[in-house]
Amino acid sequence: MPRTSRASKSTWTAGTDKSESFESSAGYIRGGRELASFLVGRLSALRRALYHLRLYFCDLIVGMDQAEISSRPVVGAIIVVSGLALSFLLWLLYVHHASADFAGRWMFLPALNALLNGLCAIALCVGLYFIKHHNREAHRASMLLAFAFSSVFLVSYIVNHALHGDTIFPGHGPVRTLYLSILASHVILSMVALPMVLTTFFFSLTGRFAMHRRIARFTFPIWLYVSITGVVVFVFLKAYAY
Repeated sequence: MPRTSRASKSTWTAGTDKSESFESSAGYIRGGRELASFLVGRLSALRRALYHLRLYFCDLIVGMDQAEISSRPVVGAIIVVSGLALSFLLWLLYVHHASADFAGRWMFLPALNALLNGLCAIALCVGLYFIKHHNREAHRASMLLAFAFSSVFLVSYIVNHALHGDTIFPGHGPVRTLYLSILASHVILSMVALPMVLTTFFFSLTGRFAMHRRIARFTFPIWLYVSITGVVVFVFLKAYAY
């Protein structure tokens, strides 16, 4: 084969490699832009949903004045207690520094937290099934079980962060963006879920089922989302950090 022919073939191969590399880079860029656009749209929808939920919750509190015994002081106390609990959790996450003495000990707690979140999600779905089939006693038992799982999770979560501190996600790129988006929605909605869950249980246990049904339509999906994303966050950390 003539030398000029071999040179032309080498030049053509190099050009092809550059073209493939450019197309691959362009594909990553397009994928990143699509992911960013999707996340922006989801966050916008979340903000709109929280805004309408806030309006609805305010209307619900105002409507309590029509009840025989005002529920407003109780709901106000629930909101205050929830605010204090959330303030403590924020202090635990961002101010408290874990002691090095417990490094490598009690490492089963993150897995236990994920298990409790998963069990809570299952109990919530079972409770929804029972109320759809008008079995109120089984529905109440399932929801109380879900509340018990969430309560034990909260204790385990506090102990884990008090001993080990917060876990930093080491991933990069689109995976990190996806993780942080899920984590942000999980944290924000968990703050909303706490007072809503307590208020929903208050209405149910005091026999105010009309009020209970009105707020439960919002409490259930938020509570379920927080439980499921708690498991998802653990899976991400298990794959990249633990």
